[in-house]
Amino acid sequence: MTKLRILHCLRAPVGGLFRHVRDLSAAQTASGHDVGVMVDSAANDRLTDQRLADMAHHLSLGLHRCAMSRDIGLRDLTAARSTAALARKLDIDVIHGHGAKGGAYGRLAAARLKATSKQNKAVSAFYTPHGGSLHYAPSSVKGRVFMGLERWLAHSTHGIIFESAYSAAVYRRNVGPVKCPARVIPNGLLPGEFSTHAPVATATDIVFIGELRMLKGVDLLLGAMARTEGGSPVTATIVGDGPDAQLFHETAQRLGLTNRVTFPGAMPAAAAFPLGRILVMPSRAESFPYIVLEAAAAGIPLIATSVGGIPEIVAETDTALVPPEDVPALQHAITSALRDLPAAQSRASRLQLAIANRFTVDRMASDIQMFYFDVRR
Repeated sequence: MTKLRILHCLRAPVGGLFRHVRDLSAAQTASGHDVGVMVDSAANDRLTDQRLADMAHHLSLGLHRCAMSRDIGLRDLTAARSTAALARKLDIDVIHGHGAKGGAYGRLAAARLKATSKQNKAVSAFYTPHGGSLHYAPSSVKGRVFMGLERWLAHSTHGIIFESAYSAAVYRRNVGPVKCPARVIPNGLLPGEFSTHAPVATATDIVFIGELRMLKGVDLLLGAMARTEGGSPVTATIVGDGPDAQLFHETAQRLGLTNRVTFPGAMPAAAAFPLGRILVMPSRAESFPYIVLEAAAAGIPLIATSVGGIPEIVAETDTALVPPEDVPALQHAITSALRDLPAAQSRASRLQLAIANRFTVDRMASDIQMFYFDVRR
């Protein structure tokens, strides 16, 4: 096997995107490659610092940070130049960009190295969208800007890795035909993530885990809870933080749910699963969410919307999905699951068995490594 020197580039070290890079970089290191990671320098909260410190232990090429803007601006040019300078210093073979910003910096850096290098060494630029800019409506102003940038950056892309068939279809629909090699390689799970769900004694009926923003549909969950009538009032633990957190607090108060909903903040998914009897994921849009894979592995009963790559995860199982933005359907699914928890738990166990061999980190990393080599031949 040829040893590669790999640099992963991403902006925000949070959520499923960070989880993907962490697991992939660890697996690549275990396979004998030298790996480094570049992330934004602005994220400095305690949880993020701890996550980055834990990941840095397996990075032989180190963890590096530079200022990266969330929105498009002049700072992007500086970040792209910093990525190129780091890649040159580390003598990188593969730059793998993740998300809209990481993908842009990685591909711009590879193009800069090609234009300025006095050596014949080829630096390959790979890109995994992870949803990112693909979530924007192509008819919106931001959508037109981002899709235009995607088309422009396609000329500097050696390979695209989609984590779901859904993402590949959205890319082709919004950006255009893929003009470089591309593969669908789903995210994976670690063996230690498979367990039996055991709610704590104080568990609420529902647990939600995710970023607190409108895209994730927390307002829809609160609306469904307000519709629930008869029997014991449905309770929920809303785990996470985000730009719309205050709005959701206000919505819970307005709907009279203050005594039925708690907001403990962000925490690891494994610590949050026992806080509820069922996991509800009422997203308006997703790509290929890790939280669904993690919930399936944890054996917690799942209610999710039929968006993004979620149908690919539950395919050929009896885990039914709810239409997005359908509050009555969401309320009915919640009520039905809570009314017969043993049946919901049985469905969760069957889903757990179904995904055990389909979605593993080893398989994901092996397929990505093979793609690297196929493209570089």
